Amino acid sequence: MSLSQTTPTRHPARVPPPGGGGRPRHGWRWLPIAPATVVLLLFLAGPILYCVAIAFTDMRLTGQESASFVGFDNFTRAFGDEHFRDSVVLTLVFTLLSSIVGQNTLGLALASLMRRASRVVRAVTGAIVISAWVLPEIVAGFLLYTFFHKEGQLNAVLEWLQLPSQNWMFTLPILAVSFANVWRGTAFSMLVYSAALSELPQEVTESAEVDGAGGLKRLWHITLPMIRRSIGTNLMLNTLQTLSVFGLIWAMTKGGPAHRSETLPVFMYDQAFTKSLIGYGTAVALLLLVVGALFSVVYLRLMREEV
Repeated sequence: MSLSQTTPTRHPARVPPPGGGGRPRHGWRWLPIAPATVVLLLFLAGPILYCVAIAFTDMRLTGQESASFVGFDNFTRAFGDEHFRDSVVLTLVFTLLSSIVGQNTLGLALASLMRRASRVVRAVTGAIVISAWVLPEIVAGFLLYTFFHKEGQLNAVLEWLQLPSQNWMFTLPILAVSFANVWRGTAFSMLVYSAALSELPQEVTESAEVDGAGGLKRLWHITLPMIRRSIGTNLMLNTLQTLSVFGLIWAMTKGGPAHRSETLPVFMYDQAFTKSLIGYGTAVALLLLVVGALFSVVYLRLMREEV
C-alpha cells in the first residue's frame, strides 16, 4: 500500500477575515445615500403626506380657529361641482392641443427639418425656439397676452392682410393659452427628437430611399418605430409638465372669461387662495396628481409594448 493511499489529505485551514470572522457586513453601504434620503423624506414625502391629511379636513385660510376632519366630503363636493368638471375637460383639451399634438408634432417636424438644414439655419432656428423655452413662464404669458390682445400683434397682421380680426382672449381663450404653451415648450421636444434622430442608422433610411419609399413612408415605417421610446418619454414628460401649467394661463386669462380657460391648476388656486378653501383646493390638487399618474401609467405601458 502506498503512502498516498494511507495518509489522509489535509486542506489548509481557512483563516477568518479580520474583525471576528463570519460573513462580511455591508450595512455601511447605505450611509452615502442617507443624507439624500433624509432630504427627500423631509422636503418631498413630508409635504405630500401633509397635503393628503389636509385634503380630508375643512381647513380655511381665514375665519377658522381649527380644522376638523370631514372625510371624503371635499372629493364628493369636487365631483358634484360643475366648475370642477368643466376644469377637467378644459385640462384634457389643453393637454391634448398643446402637448400631445402641438409640442410633440411641431418638435418632431423641427428636428427633422433641422437635420437637413444648413448649419446657419440650424443655429438661428435653435436659438429662436430655445429662447422661448428659457423665458420664465410668467414673462412668456405676458408676451403672448400682448400678442393675442384685441389691439395686439396678431390682429394687426390680420388687418394688414385684410382678414377679419377678433378678440382672441374672449372668443377662443383655451386655444390662445394652448398656442402659448406650444410656443413656449416646443424646444424641449425638438431637443429630444434631435438627439433621437441623430442616433438613427443612416444606412437604413438610405436603403429605404433607394427602394423607392417616399418621405411619409420612411417616417411612418422606419423613423417613428425606431424612436418610439423617445416619443413615449417625450410625451410623458410633456404631458406631466402641461398638466401643472399655471403661471402662463394666470398671466393671460386668469381662467376666464367665464371660466372658459380655467384648467385644474387655476381652479385649485382659485379655491385654495382666492376663496380660502385650503382643504377643498388640496383635494383638487390630489385629484390632479391622480390624473397625472394615469397618464404616466398609460405611457409606460405603451413604451413596454413591442411595435
